[in-house]
Amino acid sequence: MKIKKLIPAIALSVSSFYCFGQDVNTLIQKNDVERIIKTLASDDMQGRATFTPGIEKAAQFIEGEYKQIGLQPLPGDDGFRQNFKMTRLSALKTFVSINGKIISKDSAFVDSKLPVLEWSNNNDVKIAKLSAGMNFRDEYISYKRSGKNMLIFVDPQFTSIFNKIKDVAGKGTIVTKAGDNTSLVFVLGKYDDVKSFSVSYASKTEELNLFNVAGIIPGKTKPNEYVIFSAHYDHLGILKPVQGDSIANGADDDASGSTAVIELAKYFKKLNDNARTLVFVTFTAEEIGEFGSQHFATTVEPDKVIAMFNIEMIGKPSKFGKNAAFITGFERSDFGPILQKNLKGSPYSFHPDPYPEQDLFYRSDNASLARVGVPAHTISTDEIDIDKLYHTVKDEVSTLDLGNITSMIKAIALSSRTIVSGIDTPTRVAKLEK
Repeated sequence: MKIKKLIPAIALSVSSFYCFGQDVNTLIQKNDVERIIKTLASDDMQGRATFTPGIEKAAQFIEGEYKQIGLQPLPGDDGFRQNFKMTRLSALKTFVSINGKIISKDSAFVDSKLPVLEWSNNNDVKIAKLSAGMNFRDEYISYKRSGKNMLIFVDPQFTSIFNKIKDVAGKGTIVTKAGDNTSLVFVLGKYDDVKSFSVSYASKTEELNLFNVAGIIPGKTKPNEYVIFSAHYDHLGILKPVQGDSIANGADDDASGSTAVIELAKYFKKLNDNARTLVFVTFTAEEIGEFGSQHFATTVEPDKVIAMFNIEMIGKPSKFGKNAAFITGFERSDFGPILQKNLKGSPYSFHPDPYPEQDLFYRSDNASLARVGVPAHTISTDEIDIDKLYHTVKDEVSTLDLGNITSMIKAIALSSRTIVSGIDTPTRVAKLEK
């Protein structure tokens, strides 16, 4: 009797999967993927840097797509923009001297959320050296988290990365919380005997508008439970020219993810059978500190968010081959196993993050929701350890595999179906502050 009952159940499951497979192949088309990503990563968008006309154009395009799809704004919003304000501090004066010698402006920069700094052999300032052979990224993060005022001497070995961070600092510091008085001053060069130092820094303050672009499909039977599909639509903007090209188009990072969000919105709207409310959001300001997703996290009730599918760089085959992606923070919830289960019998597969040393779980917009307990994970295919086009002007549509993007969108649609339908509920991520 049990075997007889099992056979129809298996047949129903296979039939159901077949129908879903037919849906994704019919409703998610490569030519539409190409249209969207070519628009978002076009030179006309000027690299979509935060606070630029380019990101305004990108937002308008995404709004137009949402309207055409038939999404609704987030509750309480008049349109698809989720507006918020932030304060930017931009350097007006930076003066640093070591042992009485003035440091050139090319060899020093300040990372501070204070409008004014005046240091002179201050006992509250810790001196550190970022010496040759150290891991620049790890040390930089430790300085940022130290809570201490620091004067940091950077070995010339790190000149290239020093200049990159100095260029970013030159665009201004975003102030996100009051009371953060930690300041870092970086000086390029070897200084073995520091007997005296002086720092004089002043900045101007600007209040600026930012905006995520978000829309929803209300749930049919569980409208107060939310499933989020997200990506960031900002990038780096205009960089120093390389072979005559200065626009960092950000095709893979993350026009590919934003394209996926739009396509998934279109797909689920046409299906029109989601039990849970689906939220489709493209975040701003990820590249300068994940500020868009941080704001978004303050506007939702974490306990009502069932899962977050954050999509980041799916433009090329992964190290696992075609039709395969990885999930960051795989071990932190059973989100990954649920997705793997839903992909059985399909051409697609999802794997645990193969780059744990990169700490990718906390380097994308999923982190803002994960910190408050949401099963929020990023899906990606990028070989981040060898990707030479990452954060360069060469990240263009011509370097991508549009078939891979299309396949990954289909895979995400299939893998999410039991979460969208209200059948599966991933376990929560442990709330963290990191």
